[in-house]
Amino acid sequence: MGSDPQFAKYPNLALAQDIFTLTNPSSSSTSRQTSLKKLQDAISDHKMAPLYRHLAHPTEGLLNSLGEGSASRSSTTLRRTNGASQGPSGSSNSSLIHFPWSEELYEKIRLENDTELETFAKEEADAAETAGDTEIQAAKGKRAEFWARVGDKEKALSSYEAVFEKTGVLGTKIDIVLAIVRVGLFFNDKMLVKKQVDRAKALVESGGDWDRRNRLKAYQGLHLLTTRSYNLAAPLLLDSLSTFTSYELCSYSSLVVYSVLAGCVSLKRVDFKSKVVDTPEVKAILGDGEEKLAALTGTVSAGLGASDENMKDAPLSTSTPAPTAVNLTTLGASTDKAAEVESPVDFTPLAGLVRSLYVGKYQEFFLALAAVEESFLSQDRYLYEHRVWFVREMRLRGYQQLLQSYRIVSLKSMATNFGVSVDFLDRDLAKFIAADRIPCTIDRVNGIIETNRPDDKNKQYTDVVKQGDALITKLQKYGQAVRLRGSERG
Repeated sequence: MGSDPQFAKYPNLALAQDIFTLTNPSSSSTSRQTSLKKLQDAISDHKMAPLYRHLAHPTEGLLNSLGEGSASRSSTTLRRTNGASQGPSGSSNSSLIHFPWSEELYEKIRLENDTELETFAKEEADAAETAGDTEIQAAKGKRAEFWARVGDKEKALSSYEAVFEKTGVLGTKIDIVLAIVRVGLFFNDKMLVKKQVDRAKALVESGGDWDRRNRLKAYQGLHLLTTRSYNLAAPLLLDSLSTFTSYELCSYSSLVVYSVLAGCVSLKRVDFKSKVVDTPEVKAILGDGEEKLAALTGTVSAGLGASDENMKDAPLSTSTPAPTAVNLTTLGASTDKAAEVESPVDFTPLAGLVRSLYVGKYQEFFLALAAVEESFLSQDRYLYEHRVWFVREMRLRGYQQLLQSYRIVSLKSMATNFGVSVDFLDRDLAKFIAADRIPCTIDRVNGIIETNRPDDKNKQYTDVVKQGDALITKLQKYGQAVRLRGSERG
């Protein structure tokens, strides 16, 4: 079978993003119309009868608005359920999307699906009579890819499992499991994705080649991102930047966004500098003109702060980066899948978030955070669900970074630094203080914030006392058990 990945073409996860855009209250009218056109073209071109029915059927479809084939039916408001179109769950701001249903079109592409299935059945029969197991497996693999292409989740899973059971090549088995992972991602089935990612990990550890190990890192990172495990996702996604080949999973621009956001919210300052701020792959995209050139030519310096262990503000730079819309197709793209034209992405808000957080320009940091929420968190199907949590954690990170540098700080001065009112800062800090996320107290009478720095010696003493009490309790229980056994022998 070779080392080239198999079963990597379908399902097309870009269509899942288009479906999300249709149901996303934060998306613009233009983006919805564009996504609707892409989805309709894909359904027609790839004969996606099951997905068409799943989305657009007048009574059973997830996008069941007034259709061409149901003139007597009144238009209905979209309601999201678990499935491919599941987007911002729990949102009450449902949008009316006119996804026309045509019975004639559905019957046409369904009949074409039946014809294609008959062809696969004939190939399997001919292979069983005149060829060997390899040809039979190839024919069954075509059937599995067919169901993944047309958007039938259950039949795709059963077909992939049938091929998996009869396959002896480890690399092909890994490719099949990764295809099942993408089916789960397409239909937003987190339990299926988790199970299959663990399954792929076990297969890779049993002897998978380097390429598949590398691809699995991106799959694991994306799965952990969807489950809000940003601290676990960050190292995997950042490691994937320099060797990314999983273009069937997401675009390189999306990987950059996921990696940087995960690193911003989860990495300590030292790691944040080394793995995000100073990483050549990130500098090539988020840096200014000179930094981009240096990163692309391999002359990036390590920069300052190699031993920056304290959360002190870095010296403010006078230079202002001006990242623009970047087309990442030409960055590190060497496969056929990467050759597909990728829409330019404006990384300005993301670059501003990274820079302002690191150098300590907190007012710019809050503005950049709002722009990132609007441009990325609210528009991506994997990030939308966690956008409120992410913004809250980033505010917390900014507060912690400033307060760690001071023993006492003026409430008004801190509010000015962040560009917010004193009342807002007071309320926002109070939530984090009550949750023991920030060790400080607010003296509103004197208008100051006093940090309570933890005493390491007192903490060590308390830990020793607790561990000693636990040890004494265990020894007492052990002594009682020994005495009981001795009395039994007597």
